[in-house]
Amino acid sequence: MTDTEPRAVSVGVLKGGFGKTTTAINTARELAHRNDSALVVDLDDNGHMTRQLGFEDAYTSDTNHAQRVLIDGEEPTQYAVNVVDGLDLFPAHTELESVENELRNATMGSARLRKHLVDPLLGDEYEYVVVDCPANRGKLNDNAMYATRNIIIPLKPESGYDSGLSNTIQRLVEDAREYFELDILAVTPTALNGRIDQDTRDRGLLEQLNSLDIADDIVPSYARITDEEWDAIDAGEYEGELPGIRFRGAIDAAHDAALPVRDYDGSCDQLENYAELAEIVEQGGIDR
Repeated sequence: MTDTEPRAVSVGVLKGGFGKTTTAINTARELAHRNDSALVVDLDDNGHMTRQLGFEDAYTSDTNHAQRVLIDGEEPTQYAVNVVDGLDLFPAHTELESVENELRNATMGSARLRKHLVDPLLGDEYEYVVVDCPANRGKLNDNAMYATRNIIIPLKPESGYDSGLSNTIQRLVEDAREYFELDILAVTPTALNGRIDQDTRDRGLLEQLNSLDIADDIVPSYARITDEEWDAIDAGEYEGELPGIRFRGAIDAAHDAALPVRDYDGSCDQLENYAELAEIVEQGGIDR
């Protein structure tokens, strides 16, 4: 794959607390670092990304900019805010739930994000657009899928990771594919912190992902484990980097500092994994 034309991608999973926001903001930051520009869109009505990055005023503003753009068709750039050099944010708003309700009754209600934000901006104002999706099924998620046609699914080694993946594929991806093409660019394990030479949730998550029939197509290289590598892990002879995006204090501290990881600690060893996710977005899939 060498097609690096401007591209949009959603980051979504139908379960909360699975690393959507962290994955979205740091993938978008790496895309901005590697290219001229990127926009990250917060479509989660909880506004975790918007508030985490320090834009509480935009989230609680009297002006519901999400309604102005998605429902009324106003120019979206007037509501974008700058996060760091090259990376902007279209913030969430506390009344996104009301926008969701209006989209249910709007003409072409699933196409508004694409028509009023992604199509006007992608390839013109921004090289890449990353959408942080809500964790529930609904019109906002429909808009994200239709607008981007690509998805990255993050998973944490916590209770319910297996159902989180199956629900997202069945209820979000497969449902969308009845109407348009939607590609899974990557399924990435995040916040791994346990041993993988024992029966831990970290190991269970990695085993599940690497046993999928389509693992070569959707599991990034930093999380791909061969049968030979599993044998080495079990024998205590594995000498490679531990697979997956690992928990690091710098990632949590970056949250508290309202910054992407790169801008908080450029020496964090997990940046290379976010860079690989950015490369997957650039290429439109995994190229081994």
